[in-house]
Amino acid sequence: MNLILIALKDEAPSLSHHTEVHYTGVGKINAAIAATELITQYRPTRVINFGTAGGITVGTGLYQCTKFVQRDMTCEALGCVPGQTPFESDIYLGDAQGLTCSTGDNFVMNPALTIPADVVDMEAYAIAKVCKRYNIPFLCWKYVTDSADTSAHADWNSMVSTGEPYYLAQLELLGIRF
Repeated sequence: MNLILIALKDEAPSLSHHTEVHYTGVGKINAAIAATELITQYRPTRVINFGTAGGITVGTGLYQCTKFVQRDMTCEALGCVPGQTPFESDIYLGDAQGLTCSTGDNFVMNPALTIPADVVDMEAYAIAKVCKRYNIPFLCWKYVTDSADTSAHADWNSMVSTGEPYYLAQLELLGIRF
């Protein structure tokens, strides 16, 4: 069974009636709680995350992300580098070969990031970390709605559901039909 996680129903409204689709809510904590509860309940063979993102190195469109970092983990006073959780060695999760998704509990409106990334979101790192903990394959696609700049909030509001047809097409490529 696949577990498909999306932050908000607004990002993919027509998918809401499918049993494999669940909405996590916004932010790392909501995403981690939902992913943990749903993984323990359903025991999926794979977790797929779709959602909106701000583009740093890419423009509007759907992109697969394979590397994840949390941009708001800043514990330099404890001897950590930006993005490093204290007492853990890894800063990034996932495959170093693909696009990097920077996750944090803030809506990015300035594309100058401390930790380089291709896109910014608010959930993927948390879901990736839960999947790593439970040893479940994780796939992630983000639809870039804005440029993570001063107009990001207006652009996101007008484009929030624009990615849905691309999510459906990606699911079909994965052999998942609704």
